[in-house]
Amino acid sequence: MHSVMPVSKDVKGAKGPSTVADDVKPREKTGSYHHGDLAPALRAAAREILEQEGLEALSLRSVARKAGVSHAAPYRHFASREALLAEIALEGLQQLRAEIAKAGAAPGLPTERIVHMGAAYAGFAARHGGLLRLMFGSQIPNRYDFPGLEAATSAIHEEIGRALGDQVMGLAVWGTVHGIAILCLENVLDLGQRQSGLDVLPSRAEILLRSLFSQPLE
Repeated sequence: MHSVMPVSKDVKGAKGPSTVADDVKPREKTGSYHHGDLAPALRAAAREILEQEGLEALSLRSVARKAGVSHAAPYRHFASREALLAEIALEGLQQLRAEIAKAGAAPGLPTERIVHMGAAYAGFAARHGGLLRLMFGSQIPNRYDFPGLEAATSAIHEEIGRALGDQVMGLAVWGTVHGIAILCLENVLDLGQRQSGLDVLPSRAEILLRSLFSQPLE
């Protein structure tokens, strides 16, 4: 068996739960993959390139090089670069939904669940900024050609709404926490991340959301 490469985090020193990209890491050297192992390895390599080098550096050729396979190998699973990006985005959306669901299952008033889910969302943004931009940005121009991606996107606000028992409120909360996350990632809004790093985002998002939803929701 070949050894595996550790996947770097988005933010230096950031800690968090393991991710799909952490669990399936590309090999250091060229080697053989079982057919079922190649696609996850390629996605993990793509996520590593996305977070370390940016979207511009991500191509099927660069992913193959990172994974240690031939340049033709990615085409066995992905018809195009956009298809690979869609798979990465889908993986990220599923991961984000799972983290939101866990946070939203906490006992307490709906206001407290909003705070917990907002902190989880901000934590995901801090760890996976490049991925979050891909998930909700314009980098996949034909995203509606990938039905699973559309459904996974809708599932984000639906999960928030399910935790609150109110789908309209879920949509409003999603818009709020996503706006906070993106504004901070772009350094348009400074919640302390310019000086202290993105690790502060979850706690600062909690403060904002607690202030915004200070009155208990019925």
